[in-house]
Amino acid sequence: MSDPPWLGDTCSLVDAFRSGQRSPVEELEATLAAIDSSGLNAFCYIEAEPALERARTADVSLPFGGVPIGVKEREPVAGWPSTEASLVFADRIGTFDSTMTDRLRRGGANLIGQTTASEFGGLNVSVSKLHGTTGNPWDQTRTTGGSSAGSAAAVAGGLVSIATGSDGGGSIRIPAGFCGLVGMKGTAGRIPRGPHTVIGPLTVVGGCLTRSVRDVARWFDLTNGYDPRDPYSLPRIDGWERDLDSHDLSGLRVAIVPDLGRATIRPELDTLVRAAGEALVVDAGLNLTEVSKPDLPDTSVAWAMSNLAVLKMALGHFWPGCKDDLTMEMAFGMELASDHYDLEMAARIEADKMATNEAMADIFDEVDILICATNPDTAYPAGVTMNTQVGDVTVGGENNLALTGPFNIYGNPSIAVPIGLLGGLPISMQLAAGHHRDAILLDLARVVERERPWPLVAPAAPV
Repeated sequence: MSDPPWLGDTCSLVDAFRSGQRSPVEELEATLAAIDSSGLNAFCYIEAEPALERARTADVSLPFGGVPIGVKEREPVAGWPSTEASLVFADRIGTFDSTMTDRLRRGGANLIGQTTASEFGGLNVSVSKLHGTTGNPWDQTRTTGGSSAGSAAAVAGGLVSIATGSDGGGSIRIPAGFCGLVGMKGTAGRIPRGPHTVIGPLTVVGGCLTRSVRDVARWFDLTNGYDPRDPYSLPRIDGWERDLDSHDLSGLRVAIVPDLGRATIRPELDTLVRAAGEALVVDAGLNLTEVSKPDLPDTSVAWAMSNLAVLKMALGHFWPGCKDDLTMEMAFGMELASDHYDLEMAARIEADKMATNEAMADIFDEVDILICATNPDTAYPAGVTMNTQVGDVTVGGENNLALTGPFNIYGNPSIAVPIGLLGGLPISMQLAAGHHRDAILLDLARVVERERPWPLVAPAAPV
């Protein structure tokens, strides 16, 4: 029986390649075997033979030299399926690499295949008509969250050590929280989204699902920096991994608001998030303070309608004839927007976005760091898509978005960090800071990682 895939973080895998402890070919063969035998449904496309050839010639001196990486199926890769996780485009093939995947290739990454996602990234679940249901490695009857569903399942399930994600309302952080991983949404523009960048609604960022904070930092080193095909991308910053643990955290003002003032979360989770936040305050020498209850408007309509406009552009002449190919929720949203989206609604959406920005700015006038839950509960049943009552907590849909979405609209950085288990399933807290303070969040997450380390993979991962 062959060895399982690497169950540590990605940086340690690169170290193992460089020391000769393991080879890129051995790792890829183990990865492909594990994917083949996995019941998670985390991958929907594999490029095996070209990946093996790349493994044979991998330059392990590069940051991700020889590392097998899963690519969220909504991330463009030339020559691969370009389905948007939808039956509508089931036969379409990609014609270009995204800026992020191009930079990953240049950094030695071996892009081996696509991980499942929800259709057009429109739902924070692990279900699509095209590929079925992706299971959570901690309990396959539970959701991984979404839309970066397969990426989270692949990393937590021990298939690959890192995978791409994208986050327009929580699509990196929600699955990271449900699967016990690190998931960071950097400041908007940190990682370019081109080419062919869709500008509106200015909420989407790229990133990764991974097992450690330093993996996120190395990802930023490789993929951040201005690209002319994303006019809102930020100038390059070097030294993300080099500068980990070098920032003065003492005295930073922090507030702990588990429900972010508007979500309904499980009482036990509220208690655990508060406890984890208070432990971080002590460990990092922070200054715990109170903050006025966030007065955040319900932005679910603003988020949904803004994204549906982009969806209409993507569907083009296929709509409305493709309605039966879409998931029920996406079709309903398109019909609703088609019938009711008008100048008055557009004005109301812009007013909600402005109110969110003002409320978030007010928070970060009072504190440096805000701590809340990543998700309102542990992973719910995998078939749930819209808001559903489970016990005393509403799960799915808008209630998840209430904890993550405001940071997308405001564009500030936030990171999901594992803080333990509840009922045998991972729970997570979210650390948020003002714009451009990404490095501070990475250092705070490192404190949690160092003082209270988390399992890197689910118990059922290949061994």
